[in-house]
Amino acid sequence: MGRKRRHTDEQIIHKLREAEVALAQGKTTKDVCKQVEVTEQTYYRWRKEYGGLKVDQPQAPARPRAREQPTQAHGCGPGA
Repeated sequence: MGRKRRHTDEQIIHKLREAEVALAQGKTTKDVCKQVEVTEQTYYRWRKEYGGLKVDQPQAPARPRAREQPTQAHGCGPGA
């Protein structure tokens, strides 16, 4: 059974913005994580997943990418 999400997308993005401001002011990542009440591991995971988003752009659910298959042009190549 999956874990219950504790933060909405909007809350995560808000906390990341707050962290960005604090880091720009010279605080350490450890201090910033304490300030926004998340672990460093969670902070880095959120930054990876939500880093470039704005509050009005909720993240689409992650979907596994289909492996790209090489395409063959019809009627080209040896034996055509």
